[in-house]
Amino acid sequence: MVLGKWKKSLSAGSSDPDQKSEEFIEMDVGGGQIAPKGKLGIRIESLADFAETEKVLKYVREGNIVFLKIKTLKEKDLSELKRAVEKLKRTVLAQSGDLVGVEQDWLLVVPEHATVHR
Repeated sequence: MVLGKWKKSLSAGSSDPDQKSEEFIEMDVGGGQIAPKGKLGIRIESLADFAETEKVLKYVREGNIVFLKIKTLKEKDLSELKRAVEKLKRTVLAQSGDLVGVEQDWLLVVPEHATVHR
């Protein structure tokens, strides 16, 4: 968590406005993100059909990072793969996560507390 310090001038209870004391207050400037507690889970999963997207989304909702192998579904049915990727993308982005293609046969699906630098 990132904390910033702000300097605030207060009058020191005196009637003289030129006499001021300084006080520091700490504010959370982390953007409201909640850092995960404990270990970060990284799962390696394979997507063989559209129905398995729910399983992947469950893992992401639990806070896991998922390396998703899409080669099986890509070779089986390209239109079903496109449908699955669109569902994953919509749901993960709605939850402030991210979805990134890695090479041709892998996707990286991350929850909101993880950032993918491109």
